[in-house]
Amino acid sequence: MRIAIASDHAALDMKAALVDWLNAAGHEVADLGPMTADSVDYPDFGYKLAAEVASGRAERGVALCGSGIGISMAVNRNPACRCALVSEGLSAKLSREHNDANVIAMGARLVGIEIAKDCLDVFLKTPFGGDRHQRRVDKLTAPNFEGVQA
Repeated sequence: MRIAIASDHAALDMKAALVDWLNAAGHEVADLGPMTADSVDYPDFGYKLAAEVASGRAERGVALCGSGIGISMAVNRNPACRCALVSEGLSAKLSREHNDANVIAMGARLVGIEIAKDCLDVFLKTPFGGDRHQRRVDKLTAPNFEGVQA
């Protein structure tokens, strides 16, 4: 599987460890940066990752920052991406099974590397459940706010 991965400076070490782990597992990995520990803005790398997944150049994406929150928000700005912020395996599984998530986000300051590997392993191995979940995913892909009252 071709997997794109990006982070900010806070998650550089986790990104490097996951790149090595994914390569060892036989995946083709596109490391979208950053390549140094210099301070960067997570939206730039979230948008870059989202573009890679949305274009089909990557089947899945991995988004990392200190908390995982900011970069997941950036990725989710792209309507072709469904990025799920996870911190344990069950959320990773359900993000694929119920939501057909194509990007996983994690926070390097909150999740240890072994948990991150477990989340990513579950995420990559879990198929989308389809069926009743498909109509919900369709609504995420093409939202219709008409008739929605605040």
